[in-house]
Amino acid sequence: MVRIAGVEIKDEKRLMFALPKIYGIGKALAEKICRELSIDPMKKTKELTPEEIGKLEKYINENLKVEGELRREIQANIRRLIDIQCYRGLRHLRKLPVWGQRTRTNARTRKGPRKTVGSGKRKVSKK
Repeated sequence: MVRIAGVEIKDEKRLMFALPKIYGIGKALAEKICRELSIDPMKKTKELTPEEIGKLEKYINENLKVEGELRREIQANIRRLIDIQCYRGLRHLRKLPVWGQRTRTNARTRKGPRKTVGSGKRKVSKK
């Protein structure tokens, strides 16, 4: 297995489909990286030479924010929104959708499973 940016990449995957396993790299960016480094994107990762692996590692470390660094930046941005108490920050704080989706129905991913609410009356036990 090849290790790039702290992520194990499987040997049997083609490079274009293996690089998106790294947080912060999608398919389009993986293709761009391969094109700039003149590496065949359809080459399997086990076929990469040590020089190509080194070029990939160096390019990703120097030019991109990936994995932990990117996650920290995103969390810092969300924390800033919460601290200044803007609308988006309050939506994050309340664990509701941020980008204007309806919440009367749907939004179950963000809100979690439904909580059943009773009528408020207690049942009278018969004795």
